[in-house]
Amino acid sequence: MSTAPEVRDRETLTALLDRFGLERVHVAVGAVTLLGLAARLYDLGGRAAHWDEARVAYWILDYTQTGNYEYDAIIHGPFYHHVNGALFGLFGPSDFSIRLAVAVLGGLFPLVALLFRGRLRDLEVAALACLLAVTPTILYYTRFMRGDPVVAMGMFAAFAFLVRAADTGHRRHVHAAAVAIALAFTAKENALVYLVTWVGATALLLDHRLLASAFRVEGDRAAVVGTHVRSALGTLRRYWKTLGIAVVEFLVVIVYFYAPRAGSRDGPGLRKAFRDLDTLVEMFPAVVEAATVGAGQELWETWVSGGHRGHAYLPYLSSFSKSLAYGAAGLCLLAVVGFLADRYSDDGPSDLVSFCFYWGFVSVLGYPIITDITAPWATLHAVVPLAVPAAVGARVVVDWGMRAAASDRTLRAAVAAVVLLAAVGQLAVVGVVGVYADDQSEDNELVQYAQPADDFSPVMDRLGAVAPAHEGADVVLYGDSLVAGKGGTAPREPACAKWFNALSLPWYLATADAETECAVNESDLRQTVASERPPVVVGRPANESELRRSLDGYVVRTYRLRVYRWETLFFVREDHADGLPGTWEPVRSDRSDARVGTAR
Repeated sequence: MSTAPEVRDRETLTALLDRFGLERVHVAVGAVTLLGLAARLYDLGGRAAHWDEARVAYWILDYTQTGNYEYDAIIHGPFYHHVNGALFGLFGPSDFSIRLAVAVLGGLFPLVALLFRGRLRDLEVAALACLLAVTPTILYYTRFMRGDPVVAMGMFAAFAFLVRAADTGHRRHVHAAAVAIALAFTAKENALVYLVTWVGATALLLDHRLLASAFRVEGDRAAVVGTHVRSALGTLRRYWKTLGIAVVEFLVVIVYFYAPRAGSRDGPGLRKAFRDLDTLVEMFPAVVEAATVGAGQELWETWVSGGHRGHAYLPYLSSFSKSLAYGAAGLCLLAVVGFLADRYSDDGPSDLVSFCFYWGFVSVLGYPIITDITAPWATLHAVVPLAVPAAVGARVVVDWGMRAAASDRTLRAAVAAVVLLAAVGQLAVVGVVGVYADDQSEDNELVQYAQPADDFSPVMDRLGAVAPAHEGADVVLYGDSLVAGKGGTAPREPACAKWFNALSLPWYLATADAETECAVNESDLRQTVASERPPVVVGRPANESELRRSLDGYVVRTYRLRVYRWETLFFVREDHADGLPGTWEPVRSDRSDARVGTAR
């Protein structure tokens, strides 16, 4: 029984919420959102940049320095170029700043759950917010600079706004949906897949109606189809102005992001077009064409007709399933429970739960076909929509357990407790281990192969500290695996490197503003070291003997630049090595056969 103080406290809280037009569910979702933000910002820059993060971050830094940008589909959309470009100006380029935008969006993502208040119960809304905040797959990749989380969050938010628009009739939600869809399209091209998935899920919902009519004596399937077609046409007639404005809003966002910039080179550029009226009239149409037609052609030639998906299906499905099970098994379990409970409830299946389950299930089957590499981040596109039926499943299990406990049905209550604990426990354990404690391990199914297994950033931080005062080459790369040649004409630095083999190094060398040279043979290496005494030399174990013979007075440690294998030797001058973490072995020319330990 509640005591008088407890009753007064509840009444005070209720009065306070009423004053601001809020309900308890707002407080719950707000608290979850704060937790989600904290979980994403904690040690955000602590993990070494993934190959893909470093590749795109390098080009963002190049854009901020040159002012030049042109859409390249192989790097995906321009979202991060413009958003992170602004963040670099505020915080400087770093592993923290490249992930800050996606971390903030991910932290705020649970607020989307409030848009479903017309379709879900308060407990389900709160559960959905929790799942969006702490599911390991979502948490890990909203701490990762990649287009996929922005697409998943943007398209799910757009869907939620459209649902809210249908529930309330407020046109502002349609405009918000248009902007969310446009932002998703600026992040990565697979936003198109969502539109196809939505059409398919809608067709299945119509099939629900037809199936229900077949079991009713008075049912008429043709009439059901006609009713829904007329309803859709009526909606278009009522909202055609709103939809027209939404299309314009979509195009404005697309043109702004995809428009080329020509800061230090010839050609059309968005800012250049607004230099004066004559330039605007002459150049702006070319800018719009490049941002729409040109970008569309680039997308088609690279990802649709470019042959990036010529792979066997089953191995990709197996990899996808392992990552899904590791990062979201608890959510998937609850999603199945929620879908089945909703489908066979007395009120019949709800559109929202069925739609989201079909959306997620088709994504599980479809993404192994359309993705070009095996990557755990692809599972986001299934996990996010499945969070809706999972939230319903969490509520069903809680209700079932509470009813069983109230009626002294101990076994049923125990089963409900086990199901809930298994789901929540899996999410919690993997969240702690997979996202924080073991976030670069090959045993972690959330980690993609091109993630460095070891954190070599302290060496790069030291390089950034000593490079400004050092004359000559600050870094020397050595060995056939890292060096393309003495010179180089590639439009990236270091031009002499086998750039993609060296990633994530070029990103760190660029942020340190380090002068980098390549040594093509042992004689060249000795000459460069003798004349310029570079603070850091980098090579591969295959060239260890030559490196040791040439680098007397250095200390050495091995770091893995991929989640397994790809060991790389970092040699640091002894006078610059004080305080570097880990065990560093002094190099002496008479110890050329000594072995180097791997960083742990």
